[in-house]
Amino acid sequence: MPPTLASVAALPQLGLRSLTGPPPDAPVVWVAVSELEDPTPFLEGGELVLTTGMRLTGANAARYVSRLVGRGVAGLGFAVGVIHEVVPAELVTAAREQGLVLLEVPRPTPFISIGKAVSRMLAAEWYEDVTRAFQAQRELTRAALTGPGALVTRLARLLGGWALLLDPSGAVRHAEPAAARGRAETLAPELARLRRRPAEGGATASVALAVPDDHIVVQRIGIGGRPPAFLAVGTRAPLPHAAHTIVGAAVALLTLQSEAPRAGRDLRASLAALLLGRPGDAPSAPRGPVRVLACAGGAAVLDVLESDPVGERCLTLPLGGHAAVIVPAEAADTVEASLAATGPVGVSDPATDDLAGALRQAEDALAAAVRARRDVLHYSALPGQGVLRLLDPGAARAFAATLLEPLQEEGLVETVRAYVAANGQGEAAARALGVHRHTLRARTRKAAEVLGRDLDDPAVRAELWIALSITSREGDRIGHHGDSQSRPPGIA
Repeated sequence: MPPTLASVAALPQLGLRSLTGPPPDAPVVWVAVSELEDPTPFLEGGELVLTTGMRLTGANAARYVSRLVGRGVAGLGFAVGVIHEVVPAELVTAAREQGLVLLEVPRPTPFISIGKAVSRMLAAEWYEDVTRAFQAQRELTRAALTGPGALVTRLARLLGGWALLLDPSGAVRHAEPAAARGRAETLAPELARLRRRPAEGGATASVALAVPDDHIVVQRIGIGGRPPAFLAVGTRAPLPHAAHTIVGAAVALLTLQSEAPRAGRDLRASLAALLLGRPGDAPSAPRGPVRVLACAGGAAVLDVLESDPVGERCLTLPLGGHAAVIVPAEAADTVEASLAATGPVGVSDPATDDLAGALRQAEDALAAAVRARRDVLHYSALPGQGVLRLLDPGAARAFAATLLEPLQEEGLVETVRAYVAANGQGEAAARALGVHRHTLRARTRKAAEVLGRDLDDPAVRAELWIALSITSREGDRIGHHGDSQSRPPGIA
């Protein structure tokens, strides 16, 4: 509510004095300064009009007051000590007779001070309304998580009135309080107006009506076509602006709830297509080549995709500590850039049918991205993938086991791994293992002895790299891209 004339007159810094009795609680919507004999064409009603009486005489005082009363101003402030030393008696008499509040404004009080004071009060009221509406929206959102019934109950209590949620036919779904159910029958004509489609004479989003003891607002729920529900609220007094905001928030939340089942139709159709063995008919399935993304971001991945329109073209599956996302190949760059903000992302090569293989590629790339502290890593960028892809898994494992067995018996596998990863650079390998370079030198000499090979020979290190890469993989993973092992070596 705007500030009242009584609250403005009571401000001690203004020094205002009422000449017509105690000021009422009439709202003051603005302050208008005018020296016109007839300022009413420039007023809307509800203003506190301020004047020095420049054009006021005893003869026109009654007509002047009559015009102001007819326009519905909140009151008149008359400055003394400028044009008139005291408020003219004719003006005081006319104000009293016609019911206009007349305030004497002392000479030290400039009109601008009154305007600023009212502006501050209006701003404070506006801020209070916004705060109240924001808090109410939070309460409605919290209630909506429980269901539409809880939301309707909370809305009625916030408004201090009643609320009904009606189905498309007008039957009551939820009522707060329960006695409000009896009001549904009187709303039938209004629901008919709200059901109209635009082609049938213009759709109406809401209607307002006043009946004895009630001011009612009825809103349609939904974003188009036949509304799935209606919301009706009633209060004893007309709804203020903040209350309309609260009702609008409730309508938005109910609309989201009503549209959610529709948004899941494609997903349910895709599931049905998979169960029926017709994945090509799934409406949500990406068409053409796809990439699989393995994302370390977990649940945050779903939040990002749901907030981006391109996310509607993706299929996401949570997998323990990470998430797998199937993305159309042409949209992969955009999606991986968005998801990189949630954590490291591994990206497979384009695939058309072997999505299980693409998932393995993405997970390999993700593991490498985590180790290398990279935001995004493509499987095609992993080192050594071409060599390992050419190897027969059985023969490769036999080769690796034979070559590395002497090292395993002496506990030197990690030492050799670090030395190979450092490309034969002893200082770098020692730092990676956390040992002194002399310790590393002694270990590499021992490794050379048990192997009967020179570790400084590039061909020997290449064979060891292949053997170590093969033994680092789990299951039958040899022959897939990216099967190299590039994680930092542990301490042997």
